[in-house]
Amino acid sequence: MSDYVYREHRAATPGAPLLFVFHGTGGDETQFFDFGRQALPQASIVSPRGDVSEHGALRFFRRTGEGVYDMEDLAQRTATMAAFVRERVADLQPSRVLGLGFSNGANILASVMLERGTLFDAAVLMHPLIPWEPAPRDDLAGRDVLITAGRRDPLCPPALSQALADYFGRQGSAVEMVWHDGGHEIRPVEVQAAVRFLTGVAG
Repeated sequence: MSDYVYREHRAATPGAPLLFVFHGTGGDETQFFDFGRQALPQASIVSPRGDVSEHGALRFFRRTGEGVYDMEDLAQRTATMAAFVRERVADLQPSRVLGLGFSNGANILASVMLERGTLFDAAVLMHPLIPWEPAPRDDLAGRDVLITAGRRDPLCPPALSQALADYFGRQGSAVEMVWHDGGHEIRPVEVQAAVRFLTGVAG
C-alpha cells in the first residue's frame, strides 16, 4: 500500500470518471480539490499530498536546484505514485481515469504517464517541466493531453513546454497547447481550457 495522505470525493454513480489532481510546490491536497469538483461534478476526485518537504514546502519528488531533479528519487516516487493511482482505480472502478497537475504536480503526473502510459486516459499538464528527452512509448497512443504554459515563464522555459507537447504528439497522443503571455501563474484562459478539456474527455 502506498501511504499518501489524500482527500477524496466518491461520486454517487458507480463507474463515474475519476479525476486525480496534483498540487504545485507549497500546495497541498486542498489546492485543486474544489476546482476538480466544480469542473467535473459527476466525477470522483482524488487529491494526494506530496510527501517531500523542501524547506517546509510540499512537493512530490526531490530536486537539487531550480529545474534540476534528483532523478533517482523521481524514479522511486513515480513508481510509488503509479501504485497509489492503481489502488484508487481498483477501488473506485471508474469508466475513465483523468489527471490534472500544476507545476510540480504536473511533473509527477507527466512522469507517471512517461512510465505507465496506460494509467491515465487524459491529462491536463499546467506549466510542466520535463528537462530530459523521454523515451518513445507506444502505450501513449490515443491519450488526450492538454498542456498550458506561459510564454514568459521563468521556471518552465517555453521551448521545453513545446518539446513535451511535440513528444506526446509523436507518441500518437491527441495534444492541445494553450499559451498565455505571462509567467508561472495560472491565468483564466488556462482554467477555462482545463474545464472545457476535462468535460470533453470525461465521457
